[in-house]
Amino acid sequence: MCDEDTNINIKNVGKVVLAATPIGNMEDASSRLVHLLQNADIIAAEDTRRLYDLANRLNVRVSGKVIAYHDHNERNKADGLLDDVEKGAIVLVVSDAGMPTINDPGLAIVRRAIERCIPVTCAPGPSAVLDALALSGLPTDRFCYEGFLPRKSGERKQHLRSLSSERRTIVFYEAPHRIKEAMEDICDVIGPNRLMALCRELTKDYEEIRRGSVKEILDSVLENPPRGEIVLVISGASDDEVSIDAAPLSVKQFAELSIELAKSENIRLKDAISRVVENHPLSDGSFANRKQIYSECMEIKK
Repeated sequence: MCDEDTNINIKNVGKVVLAATPIGNMEDASSRLVHLLQNADIIAAEDTRRLYDLANRLNVRVSGKVIAYHDHNERNKADGLLDDVEKGAIVLVVSDAGMPTINDPGLAIVRRAIERCIPVTCAPGPSAVLDALALSGLPTDRFCYEGFLPRKSGERKQHLRSLSSERRTIVFYEAPHRIKEAMEDICDVIGPNRLMALCRELTKDYEEIRRGSVKEILDSVLENPPRGEIVLVISGASDDEVSIDAAPLSVKQFAELSIELAKSENIRLKDAISRVVENHPLSDGSFANRKQIYSECMEIKK
């Protein structure tokens, strides 16, 4: 365990600085970011071309060494950068937009810095997650950030089912070319009545916040597909929604419900099992094993 003071330089040890960059509006760049861009010994950038574009927009001359530091190389690069820090270097880590480590590179160097007792700090700034949350009009006292939704519908639905009883406000990122399918799955799994907000192009000229029920936002997406960077904010589950899904069913309970449904609606047992299973997803969003339930049904009927 290390006690760390990132404000002082002990034994000529430098430090790692994670710096938030503008997510759209260049006027959101802090004076601290400008100073770091001008004076850092090394800048580890997710995209070096975007870094130089940012510097040009801010009228900053980058004097330090610039290296590419992205998802595919950050683990391999982290220790080499920290070796430079131990020699006294200030290493600045920046992503294309927003705060490093939040769906962007940076976590590997933070973890290794902690393990090696090397100072690491951050220069806070713009964050699409917090901006969207603040503008949504939904509760902000407790929230969870879930990153990008899975690309495939089946995986996306399972993930959404695992969050269906989440009481906290939920924040997602989504790509514009997947927003229609994502909203359809949200409406199907979470339901049409939850309040939510769709936030796009935050801090930019065409910033837009759409607020309403899940169904209303879905309808707006179908009628007027949004473009640009999108953040979805969904209200947490109500007490009633949580109580419905609170108690997980055993295999025997699944079987009993299936037998009862088959009798009451005069349908095949296998069809009844499928309906019961789909109506009672497991806590991780997956479904119970239908074969096990069918076998249990056969045992009950003996």
